[in-house]
Parts: sequence; C-alpha cells; structure tokens
Amino acid sequence: MMYYQAEAYDVAVIGGGHAGVEAALASARLGAKTAMFTVSLDWVGNMPCNPSIGGTAKGHLVRELDALGGEMGKAADANTLQSRMLNLGKGPAVHSLRAQIDRRNYSAYMKHAVERQTNLDVRQAEVVELCKEGDGWCLVTRLGARYPVKTVILATGTFLGGRVYVGEVHYESGPDGQAPATQLSASLKALGLPLRRFKTGTPARVAKDSIDFSVMETQEGDSEIVPFSFSTDPATLHNTVTCAMTYTNDETAKVIRNNLSRSPLYAGDIEGVGPRYCPSIEDKIVRFPDKKRHLLFIEPCGENTDEMYLQGMSSSLPEEVQLQFYRTIKGLEHVKLMRNAYAIEYDCVDPLALKQTLEFKDFAGLYGAGQFNGSSGYEEAAVQGFVAGVNAALQVKNREPLVLSRTNSYIGTLIDDLVTKGCSDPYRMMTSRSEYRLLLRQDNADERLMPTGRALGLIDDTVYEAFLLRKSQKEAEIDRLNHTHIAPNEELNRYLCEKGTAPLTTGATLAELLRRPQIDYRSLIVFDKDNPHLSRDVCNRVETEIKYEGYIQRQAAAVKEMQRLESRLIPANVDYETIDGLRLEAKEKLSCIRPESIGQASRISGVSPADVAVLLVWLERQKRGGAV
Repeated sequence: MMYYQAEAYDVAVIGGGHAGVEAALASARLGAKTAMFTVSLDWVGNMPCNPSIGGTAKGHLVRELDALGGEMGKAADANTLQSRMLNLGKGPAVHSLRAQIDRRNYSAYMKHAVERQTNLDVRQAEVVELCKEGDGWCLVTRLGARYPVKTVILATGTFLGGRVYVGEVHYESGPDGQAPATQLSASLKALGLPLRRFKTGTPARVAKDSIDFSVMETQEGDSEIVPFSFSTDPATLHNTVTCAMTYTNDETAKVIRNNLSRSPLYAGDIEGVGPRYCPSIEDKIVRFPDKKRHLLFIEPCGENTDEMYLQGMSSSLPEEVQLQFYRTIKGLEHVKLMRNAYAIEYDCVDPLALKQTLEFKDFAGLYGAGQFNGSSGYEEAAVQGFVAGVNAALQVKNREPLVLSRTNSYIGTLIDDLVTKGCSDPYRMMTSRSEYRLLLRQDNADERLMPTGRALGLIDDTVYEAFLLRKSQKEAEIDRLNHTHIAPNEELNRYLCEKGTAPLTTGATLAELLRRPQIDYRSLIVFDKDNPHLSRDVCNRVETEIKYEGYIQRQAAAVKEMQRLESRLIPANVDYETIDGLRLEAKEKLSCIRPESIGQASRISGVSPADVAVLLVWLERQKRGGAV
C-alpha cells in the first residue's frame, strides 16, 4: 500500500462515542490541536444500548462532569424526554438523576458540538495501526494516511475486534450494525498492551403499536425536574413522554430454559466476560431460579420514532426465541421486533496498566478511556474521556496533570478502582463503591469540582459567578437558621404534633427544628417570617447539610486521614523485592500496579495493613537517608 504523510496533531482521539467526544472537546478547549477519528460520522455520541443518561451513581458522574466543564450534562438536558430522581425514599447520598433521552437528537447534538469546536478536526477514518515514532506516536488509517501526533487517546468502545452474537449466528460487527475496527487490536498487541475480551449486550427494540400499554403500569416523570447541568434553567425542561412497566412470568422463564443450549453464552461460543450488574435475561433466569418475575421497562427511543426499548431484557438467544419469550409477557403478547437483541464481544485493556491520569505506565503519551479501560456505561465512558482528554492536552502544554481523588468525586473513585483494583468484568459505578458518599452527593458536585474546572479554564465567568452565588446563599442561610430562634406558639405546636414530633416547651433555633426527621425546610417557611425564599436547589442543600451535619463531619475527618496517606508519595522506580518485611503477595501486587502513593497502595487487593506499615517505615528510612 502507498502511504502519505497527513497533518500533525497534539492530541489524537480514536473513537467518537461518549468517551471520545468528551476527550476531544476537553483537549481542544484547553488549546491543544486535536483530531477525533471515528469509523462513522453518522454515529458520533451514539447510544447503542439504553436511551437514557444517568441512574444510580451514574447521575453523580454526569453532574461532576458538568461541574468540571464537560458536555454530557448539557447534551442530556437539551434532549430530555422524561426526567426522574431515583431513590427519593432513601437518604440524599443516593439520590440519583436519570433521564430518558431522544437518542438520535442527542447524537446530532454531540456531532454538532465537535464540528463547531475550535482546535478540533473530526475525521471519518478507521485507524488500523498505532506505532511509536520518536517522542510521539503515528496513526495509520485504512486508506494509508500517516498522522504524526504527540499524544493518543484510545476510546474504541465496543468496536475494537467487535463480534456480535445472536443464537448460533455470530459475525464481525460494531454496535447497532456499524462496521467494527478489525485491525487495530493486532497493532496494540504488538506494542505490548495487555488486551482481553469483554462482552456486553443490549435488548430488542420493538414497535410501539404492537404493545398493549393498557395492561401495564405507567411510569411518569417528576413534576419538578432537576437538570444535569448547573447551567440549565430547570424551567426549560419538560416531560413529554411516559414509560411503562411489566414483568416476566413462569412461561417466560420456561421458554428461556428450554433454549439455553442455543445461547452462545451457555454454549461456550462467547469467551468475553459479561457485566455482573447488568446481566442478560437468560443470566437472570439461571442465576435467580427462585425469583418468580423480573421487572421490564418499556422506554421510548425518541419523540419522532415508534421504536421502544425493552430495558432489563438483554439477550443473545436466537431471534425466533426472543420473539417467543417476549410474547409471554403481559402487554407484549403481539409484540413485533424492530431490532433484535444481541450480545457483542470486544477487545479492551487491563486497566492495571494505567496511571491515575489514565496514561499508560509504560507508554508515555498514550491514554485509555471508556469501555476500552474495562468499564461499562455511557457515563463511566464520558468521565474517563474527559480526564484523558484533559491530561493529554496538559501534557502537551507542559502543565501539571489532573488527578481526581476518591475523596472528592465519584470520577476519582471510578478511576482509582480501575487502576488500583482492576476489574474482572465490565466495571459499573454504584454509590456503594464510595466510602464518602454523603460528601459526594450529586447536589454539591459544583462545590466539590467547579473550582477545578475553573482553574483548568473550562468554566466560564457566567457559570462560575452563578456557582459562587449559590454557595454564598447556602452558607448564609445555614448561619441564619442556626441563629434564628422561634418561641413556642399554638400554631407551631399543632403543626409539630400533626407531624408526629414533640411540641416546643422552650424556644429553639430553626436549625434545631429542621434536624428533626419529621420536619423539612419548606414546611418551616410558614413559621419563618424572614425566610429569603431561595431556589429549590439551595434549599435542598441547606436542609441536607443541617440534618446530616454530624455524619458529614465524621466523613470529613475520614477524608483528612485518607488525604494524609495520599500525600505520602512512592517513587516510581521502587524495587519492592528488596523491601524486607513485605509479604510475597504484596511484593507481587505492588510491583505489578506500582502505586503512586501509600493511600493507593493500601487499596490494592492482597496488600495488608501490615504491608502498608512496612512501606511507611521504609519511606521514612529513605527520607532520613536522603534517598526520597
């Protein structure tokens, strides 16, 4: 083949999905000359699986990304069909925003965002080779173009070595019937990247007019919508669709069990490891044999399409079997398939090969992001893309890298989990993964991360001034409630008794009343003549911080201890085999992962507290000897 020398770039992003888009936008916005390569410009920012953004813990990620200057939150708000806040029956730490999204409009929004971005060129081209070239890299496309670049971000999603499985049929393919990236894997393996195979799946899309919604439960959106982006006016958001719920039954399970031998997952055709927390319907039937039914959500894919998504019913069974078991479900007795469910297997990397910056430890200037790093989900991909894009640009600009901590963000938790603990199946973010979830609420993502986004140069004056106003209003209101006393009176005591709490016998501050579980901030307004009538967002933050003050203080103390360990840095060239007192397993794990701090070392599976103590003693000795 004849090759030709193409344009040079500071940052090249391989992939145009959720990770690739955020990486390219972040890099370009920081002033790096950036190129984004994708196999199809028609599917930039595509949502090949569920037509939604957010969900438990995932909503936290989107709000954190927005606070840092990312795009996903704004794109989601601009294309929301229905919005709901999940887990409102639980504490504020696990409240999570989820919205149904018009998937094609979302993709069009993201395509236009990258098209109009300064410093960013968007190219439809398949990258087939990546090679080291001097201090940088060289990308080679299928058509023979050679692009010299300083840094590279691999955001290949499920395209890399993609293979689709439907029953006994399997073939090379990307998601949604797109062309896969078939040649790049060989080049990455030749470089020495530790690739492996993972698997994910997606449910069928069915025709709306073939569904009997009258026998299903209806799921409406919230009357008061909370945006993903801190810059979106809530008054501009409206619910325009409803969703529905139905359930599998014994007959559904019977059809699936009778056809398990035809499932490529159980026949041994699929070698890739699937997501533990988002199993296929056949997995659910096998793993939970005592469960009589499984919940199924019927979700619209957009306002201008009759395709409906069957959330909770991914499968790799043959097409005719899919139709058979779908039709056993109440309301789907006459359902018609528009797109069958399928499983897709793809190449990804062992994330233990990455630093906290998402740069490869052994390959300077090479970064990984999204499903390529072993995660699952649009939101997990987007935040990794942002971090990789920022750090690639900062490296080109000779600026200090961005490293987010698990003490200040779910993004930091996600990345730390991947690069410190690794993953044996596609990683999914959950609130339970964070030790500090009462501090890392989605409502205060701006307070935790917007100053960082501002320092990077990704948050403009208008957004930052609005943030500072919210913060000052919250602090002033908490102070006012702590110093405003109210005397016992008949009307107040009647209300307190109605709420099931004791009447006042002596005066109390408004904060003391608000700490009672039965009382909320809004209900106090009628007894509070000086209430400043703040926004709902600020009111909710005030209520949370007053009610949970003691718990928040305890978690803040734990964060300080963690930060102390994180500040004890470990030299990159440590030979752990020479450190006396470390157990053999600890030496092996530390040598493999090469933690950057004592804090990170303490979270490695197989490294005990005793090993951490040995490391601390060793570091202190090295420091006294002048070696550290």
